[in-house]
Amino acid sequence: MAVVWSPELDDDGRKWLNLAKDLAERHFAPLAEELDREQRYPDENVALLVESGLAGLFVPTRFGGAGASFATTCAVIEEVSRACASTGAILTAYALGGTPILLAGTEEQQARYLGGMARGEAVSFALTEVGAGSDAGAIRATAERDGDGYHLRGEKIFIGNGGASRHYVVFARTDPDAGSRGISAFFVDREAPGVVIDRYEDKMGIRGTKTSNLKLDTRVSDADVLGRPGRGLRLALDTLNVGRISVAAQSTGVGLAGYEVGAREAARRTTFGRPIIENQGVSFPLADVATELSAARLLTFTAAETYDRGGDVSVLGAMAKLYASEAAHHAVDVAVQVHGGDGYCKPNVAERLYRDQRILEIYEGTSEIQRLVIGRAVAQEAAA
Repeated sequence: MAVVWSPELDDDGRKWLNLAKDLAERHFAPLAEELDREQRYPDENVALLVESGLAGLFVPTRFGGAGASFATTCAVIEEVSRACASTGAILTAYALGGTPILLAGTEEQQARYLGGMARGEAVSFALTEVGAGSDAGAIRATAERDGDGYHLRGEKIFIGNGGASRHYVVFARTDPDAGSRGISAFFVDREAPGVVIDRYEDKMGIRGTKTSNLKLDTRVSDADVLGRPGRGLRLALDTLNVGRISVAAQSTGVGLAGYEVGAREAARRTTFGRPIIENQGVSFPLADVATELSAARLLTFTAAETYDRGGDVSVLGAMAKLYASEAAHHAVDVAVQVHGGDGYCKPNVAERLYRDQRILEIYEGTSEIQRLVIGRAVAQEAAA
C-alpha cells in the first residue's frame, strides 16, 4: 500500500490513467528539463496528447472526444503534471478553455469548438487584464454593438496557452452602466483582422508553456456570442469554479513529484554514516508532506466527483485549490531542503519543481481569493 492516498477510478478512468502514465514515463518526463532550460513549447508532447485522445478527454463523444468524467480528467492532469509541469499546464489550459463552451455553448458552438479541441485546435480563456485580475468585474475591454455583431477593443494578458490556441473565449463589457451584468463572452479567432499577440511572458516556472497577451480591435458576429449577453461574468466565475479543481489536480501532481524526489534523496544521501531519512528532522517533514498530499488528493477528487454528479463546487473547489497548491508548495520546499546545496542549483528536479509550483498559488484565483470565497461562505452559513 502506498503511503500517499490514491483515488479509486472506474475501469474507463484506469484505462486513461494508464495511458497517461505510459506517455508520461516514456515522453514527458525525459523532456521536462530541456523544455524548462530552453523555454520551448513542446509541440511533440501536444501532438501525443491529441493523438492519444487525452487533449479531448473532457469533450463529449458526439463531438469526437472521449466523454470521460471530470474525475478521470483530473487524474490524467495530475499524472502528466507529475512528469512535466509544463505539459500538465497545457492540458489544464485545454480543460479551462473548453469549460465555458460546455457550460454555455449552443449545439453548433460545441460541435465546432469542442470538436476542434478534440482534433488539437485549442481554445484559450481570456479574462485577465491589467488592473483586472482578482477583480474580474473591473475589466475594461469593450464590445460595442455594430450591425449584426460587435466591435471588440481592449487587451487581455496572462493567457494560458496563448499563442498556441486558434480560438479564444474573450470577456468584454457590452453595457458600461450595468456593472457585473454588463459583461458578455465572445469567441475570437486568432487569425481575424485586428487580433494581435505581441508579447510572451518570460516566466519563473512552467517555462515550456506559452503565456501571452491578446490585443483586440476586431469585429465578431452575433453567432460568436457565448451564452446570454450580459451574463459573461457569471460564466467566467462558473468556469473558474471548475478550473480550480483541475489546478488542484495539477498541484497534487507537482507536489507528488516533489515528495518522491525528496524521499528518494533522503533515503540515498548519507551523513554521519547513515541515511538522512533516519533522522527525525528529515523524516518528520516528509511525513507531513505525505499526509498533506493525501488530504489534498481527497479534497481534489471529492470536488471532481461532486462536479460529475452535478453538485455545487464553488466552495469545495476553492478549498481543493487552496489546500492542494499550498501542500505542493510545502512538498517542493522540503524536496529542495533535503537536497541541500544541490537542490538550489540547476539542473536539479527539485529546483525546477520549486519554480514550477509557485504559479499554482496564483492563477485561477490566488490563495487569498480562495480564502475570500470560503470566508464568505462561512459568514453566510453563520448568519443563517
